[in-house]
Amino acid sequence: MMSDKEQLRDISSMGLKTVIAELPPCSAGQSLTANVCKKITSQLIGAMGKQEDVSVQLEALDILSDMLSGTLISFHASILTSLLPQLTSPRMAVRKRAIMALGHLVPSCSTTLFTQLTEHLLAELGRGQQTSTTRTYIQCLATVSRQGGHRVGEHLEKIIPMVMTFCSVEDDELREYCFQAFEAFVRRCPKEMSPHISTVIKLCLRYITYDPNYNYDVDEGGDEDGDESMDTEDGEDEDQESDDEYSDDDDMSWKVRRSSVKCLEAVISTRRDLLVELYGSVAPTLLARFKEREENVKTDIFVAFVALLKQTRPSQGLITTATEPGVQEDPAITLLKKQVPTVVKALHKQLKEKSMKSRQDCFSLLTELANVLPGALGKHIPSLIPGIVHSLTDKSTSSNMKIDALSFLNVLLCSHPPAVFQPHMKAILPPVVQCVEDPFYKITSEALLVTQQMVTIICPLGGRNSVPNKSIYSTLDKLPAADIDQEVKERAISCMGHIVCHLGDQLGGDLQPTLQIFLERLKNEITRLTAVKTLTLIATSPLRIDLRPLLTEGIPILASFLRKNQRALKLSTLTALNMIVMNYSDSLKPPMIEAVLNELPFFKALVVTKAGNMGYNDLLKALTGPFHGSGKATDPTPMHRQSYYSVARCVAALSSVCPKEASGMVTGFIQEVKNPKCSESVRILSFLCLGEAGRTMNLGGQKELKTVILEAFSSPNEEVKSAASCALGNICVGNLEEYLPFMLTEIGSQAKRRYLLLHSLKEVISACSTESLLAHVEDIWALLFKNRECAEEGTRSVVAECLGKLTMVNPAQLLPRLKQQLSSGSPVARSTVVTAVKFTIVDQPVPIDSLLKGCIGDFLKTLQDKDPNVRRVALVMFNSAAHNKPSLIRGLLASVLPSLYNETQIRKDLIREVEMGPFKHTVDDGLDVRKAAFECMYTLLDSCLDCLDIFEFLDRVEEGLKDHYDIRMLTFIMLARLCCLCPNAVVQRLDRLIEPLRVTCTTKVKAGSVKQEFEKQEELRRSAMRAVAALLSISEVEKSPAMADFANQIRTNAEMASILESIQGDTRSSTVESMDTS
Repeated sequence: MMSDKEQLRDISSMGLKTVIAELPPCSAGQSLTANVCKKITSQLIGAMGKQEDVSVQLEALDILSDMLSGTLISFHASILTSLLPQLTSPRMAVRKRAIMALGHLVPSCSTTLFTQLTEHLLAELGRGQQTSTTRTYIQCLATVSRQGGHRVGEHLEKIIPMVMTFCSVEDDELREYCFQAFEAFVRRCPKEMSPHISTVIKLCLRYITYDPNYNYDVDEGGDEDGDESMDTEDGEDEDQESDDEYSDDDDMSWKVRRSSVKCLEAVISTRRDLLVELYGSVAPTLLARFKEREENVKTDIFVAFVALLKQTRPSQGLITTATEPGVQEDPAITLLKKQVPTVVKALHKQLKEKSMKSRQDCFSLLTELANVLPGALGKHIPSLIPGIVHSLTDKSTSSNMKIDALSFLNVLLCSHPPAVFQPHMKAILPPVVQCVEDPFYKITSEALLVTQQMVTIICPLGGRNSVPNKSIYSTLDKLPAADIDQEVKERAISCMGHIVCHLGDQLGGDLQPTLQIFLERLKNEITRLTAVKTLTLIATSPLRIDLRPLLTEGIPILASFLRKNQRALKLSTLTALNMIVMNYSDSLKPPMIEAVLNELPFFKALVVTKAGNMGYNDLLKALTGPFHGSGKATDPTPMHRQSYYSVARCVAALSSVCPKEASGMVTGFIQEVKNPKCSESVRILSFLCLGEAGRTMNLGGQKELKTVILEAFSSPNEEVKSAASCALGNICVGNLEEYLPFMLTEIGSQAKRRYLLLHSLKEVISACSTESLLAHVEDIWALLFKNRECAEEGTRSVVAECLGKLTMVNPAQLLPRLKQQLSSGSPVARSTVVTAVKFTIVDQPVPIDSLLKGCIGDFLKTLQDKDPNVRRVALVMFNSAAHNKPSLIRGLLASVLPSLYNETQIRKDLIREVEMGPFKHTVDDGLDVRKAAFECMYTLLDSCLDCLDIFEFLDRVEEGLKDHYDIRMLTFIMLARLCCLCPNAVVQRLDRLIEPLRVTCTTKVKAGSVKQEFEKQEELRRSAMRAVAALLSISEVEKSPAMADFANQIRTNAEMASILESIQGDTRSSTVESMDTS
């Protein structure tokens, strides 16, 4: 490699690189690796000092980078010492390779070496050297930050002022590198950058407009008259002129603008908490810079604005729509709405440009805007249509340009009311139909989606607005083709299905051939699911399309799908059959029905027993018969619990259409529950049938019914008692005036039956309408409050649920009463009240939401209650809010999270020892509270991730990895989830996360322990391994020496390696399954 001959140097360099790549990791305990590295490191360092031959230096730096990627820890100090002088090499190529090598060193070097490197860079920058050397050191700082992540954070207070000073130096490349460094700091050290973020934004906004060699005002003035013109040819000539006139190879100012906008994009992407401020300061500047003359810079400006839109999109599960009563609109959404006209005006100019890249960027931004603010572009459709048409018809337009234009048009059609497009259909339809005929399958596919949407606009099912253009039938040509792409096939089927559904009466002679093609697609395994869904759509059409030619052969084919092992296909087929039976029953022949019934044994049995002539009693016997034999010696198979409820509903439905026979049925069921010889399954079913029937008919005439139900409350069988309780509640729903006072009296006087009676009351409150309950609210409320401090926890839980559901009946009056009880001196009463609030939080919009948002903070203050049980139920309530309605608690997280995190800590004052004979057993009274807190944290990952300080969150996860079995199981799942949601943050804490994982994976149960201990440890190990597998899926993890060592430990242990391989295999197979849409 040190030879004077270039050929020998190249061959030897390649050989060394190959050897380095094949060496086993140092952590494997291989002396070979250490010996090889020891021998070549000193020679490589010597080669780097060979200033007269740059090629040798470059090769040596490359090989050192490869060695550092292998995490050769013992050589880091000597390598660092040899690399630092190369940053001042007269050759720029050597400097760049040295920076790359340092980048490879940073992730795995010790904290001492990292500090040494950072201090050296700061010291050199402080010496005020030549500008070229300063550029190198700033570049190196940016690389170190990108690779070292959070480790730079503790040095930022020294780094930031220095880098800001260099921004004022009149050197465009230096400024570019400064902004690249800022971008790295913002992305890698978001928390430490918080004090400096406003200053960085101001700098970015200042230099995003930095273009000293160009006068934009002149250009804008010349374009003003042609604002609304689509005369693209003139526009192209002007663009070409300006490009020639202002092109300057020595002008580097565009690099400053690009780096500053990239830094802004980093701020936008990482700081959603500043969204409102960004709309006030950053958005107007970005909009004004859409006129940027350099295409690369303009693209990055569009990317930054799209990032702003993506951050504005409401988080999953967040209720922010203005249509919901009492819910305020997100301020960022309000600000964006105000800026929509300015956005459209700026983009209108861009859509006329010659540059296809600029137009693609416009469509990308508009697509995101339509997704974030559905309907917001309605007033601006006339301004957008010419640009869309131009991009679809221009001969110079690329395929990607057409795809982007069609994709945006599809989003636009889906997110806006049809009426806004009606005036423009004549302009849009011809180019879209032309794209359907395009030879490139991706264009055809997108055009078919758009055509499908346009059909519903041109001819809505409620009535025709115009006579459709015959060209829309061009999909017919794609339908029979066998050599087209799979996606095109499916979309052609779906599109033609919409045409038949909306325009079937206009197809004339083309209809029946089209239906025959649908039949062929039903027979094809690949297209059958799409064909079934399309057939369902056609069967629902109010045009009553003549499907008779298709049904004779199609029904047996559909019937055969019912035995396929594909859930989606089965469900879609049942839906299709249901629609056909409902709308085309007169066209169904016995052989067709027989084909379906052969796949449905239950209905086939009804047919065999001449279901058409069966009376009420026969059907009742057929429904209840299986339960009379269930559990007996002759038929030991127990019935599934859900089947009791399903059959009870069927019996009730039967009774509702045969009211004359229903009275006798009720008497019969009462006799069965009274009969001690009846099996438990019969009694359970009888009670449930009485309850379901009682919901719809008044059973007040059955005098012994109350006695029978109350006697059943004393049954030794828990399921019988539960069925009787459910029956009483349902019967009360149908006869509120008689049964509710009876139920309330019994609750007040019968302590032993109170739990079951309260369950009955819960059924009543849940099922009855608000109007019917209002007259009884005060009586129910008073009774429930008498029982809020009941000694039995199970009874208190039911009381709390009843209180919560009752509060929703009259929230304005009852919610303040719950709030008043927070000051109760009894912790039991406080826990009941907080639990009641949990049951007012449901996943659907309800009237109580606006009131709850105003006072939920008061209920969350119980997170600081002295009583552990009150804190536990407060956490459960918080978890419910975070899961069902995150908007209730998002604004309170700043004050709530400290209390939440505090509950994740082990409290020694809640740990006690209990003597059990000769043994002492440790009891942790704080375990349930900690578990509830970690469950809240897991929920917040899905609903409020953008509101969390992820590093503070990881601190708690790290502690949880060392906690009790239940909490460790939960934190392993959380860690795996964090690997997907914020891998960069996880990588920064990797070294601290690995050790508890290693401890769990290597811990062995003591010999002689009970079986349960072995099972628990095995579950812990598998769960920990799932977290390890998730960590290994992050690309940057492999740079960590600690992870490399742990991974090697797993590989060398057959048992652990087997578990990891099994988990990784399961992950791969589940990914494949999730991609299987059929």
